Amino acid sequence: MRVSGRMSYPGYPPSGGYPAFPGYPPTGQESVYPPAGQCSYPAVPEGYPPAGGGTYPAAPPGAGYPGAAGYPAPGGYPAPGGYPAAAPAGGMPPYPGAPAGPGFGVPPTGPGFGGYPQPPAQNYAGGGPAQIPGYPGGQAPSPIPGPPAAMVQCTQGTITAAPNFDAGRDAEILRKAMKGFGTDEQAIINVVANRSNDQRQKIKAAFKTMYGKDLIKDLKSELSGNIEELILALFMPTTYYDAWSLRHAMKGAGTQERVLIEILCTRTNQEIREIVSCYKSEFGRDIEQDIRADTSGHFERLLISMCQGNRDENQTVDYQKAQEDAQRLYQAGEGKLGTDESCFNMVLASRSFPQLKATVEAYSRIANRDLLSSIDREFSGNVERGLKTILQCALNRPAFFAERLYYSMKGAGTDDSTLIRIIVTRSEIDLVQIKQMFTQMYQKTLATMIASDTSGDYRRLLLAIVGQ
Repeated sequence: MRVSGRMSYPGYPPSGGYPAFPGYPPTGQESVYPPAGQCSYPAVPEGYPPAGGGTYPAAPPGAGYPGAAGYPAPGGYPAPGGYPAAAPAGGMPPYPGAPAGPGFGVPPTGPGFGGYPQPPAQNYAGGGPAQIPGYPGGQAPSPIPGPPAAMVQCTQGTITAAPNFDAGRDAEILRKAMKGFGTDEQAIINVVANRSNDQRQKIKAAFKTMYGKDLIKDLKSELSGNIEELILALFMPTTYYDAWSLRHAMKGAGTQERVLIEILCTRTNQEIREIVSCYKSEFGRDIEQDIRADTSGHFERLLISMCQGNRDENQTVDYQKAQEDAQRLYQAGEGKLGTDESCFNMVLASRSFPQLKATVEAYSRIANRDLLSSIDREFSGNVERGLKTILQCALNRPAFFAERLYYSMKGAGTDDSTLIRIIVTRSEIDLVQIKQMFTQMYQKTLATMIASDTSGDYRRLLLAIVGQ
């Protein structure tokens, strides 16, 4: 077993050993499991009793899981300490003016924002253990009250499609902003920060139709530095931007492993499959071969598993399986000398996020410690970061991105590529929730930290996307 010297999460886990997920357990019910006055549950075969000596049962098979896609309500998701920002990418590679691959250089027509497949509706509430019907002995535990209606919310981006959109008019505004002496950056910011990615693709097409020039090449000739990287990212089709980021992370000397983790461990199946296809069509390369050439060992296997885009996405939780998986993970790590890494890979790479959330809860009862800290003890380096990223997304996806944003700006210097990538990729998905989590986790707003860490037009555009 490995004991990490890493700083523990603020308030996580509490001294009692039960994980303090955001909004979970509800206040006043942290230890009421089973409810006071009820007998202990029957023991699971080969089960590990909790610290107090009580025992827990296997949950009934097929029990439904209310709020299946639920994520914990915002409420102080702890930030792992010692999560340094990734090394800056060190310059943009040439941006193809008109990507050749089918579906990536033309305005997307699919559902969602700019053709970017959206995950199922995600509630960031309902974090506690669900009521489990049919407990033996005729004494079912009392249901844990659900969150107030106001806490239940779907994901929400800070950028939405502009009403009364006119691609030709926007193309004209951009042309005037770049024509003649100087560049009117504010006019460019006003357009790009207030249009969806789908609308930006239409502006790009209209610009070429109207002026016979490539908008991206014109923007590159007028801009430089971080503002250029940010605006070009906004004009990339969303799937292409993820594929481009992965290629850039593995291109040249060194590998930016955190970029690979951030993208491959957080996207939906459909998103991953489209990224893999785009990577092949745009760069003429096989992403699995590139991963094998740039990574190794258990980290390589985890990323290859992620590239399959085959995670179970059934939103109903099987409590029996959660109990069995928790037992299996305990036996593969804390319960033995050494670690069976393939067991962790199998469970975390294949189970749905709601199923993993139930497994985390079952694990806490079996092992009397939370699964994140067990991974911290059993693994190290990039595979540890990858496994923890998957669990963090199962528990509270906005909190994961809030943490990444914080560490991209904390300390000396700014990891601008990470800052840009997360702001751009989440701007139409869940940036509103990320902002809320950021404030709860760090007692300052995301906008405040961006304003103190950036400057000029770059700062203005970031703040326009984030919203005040």
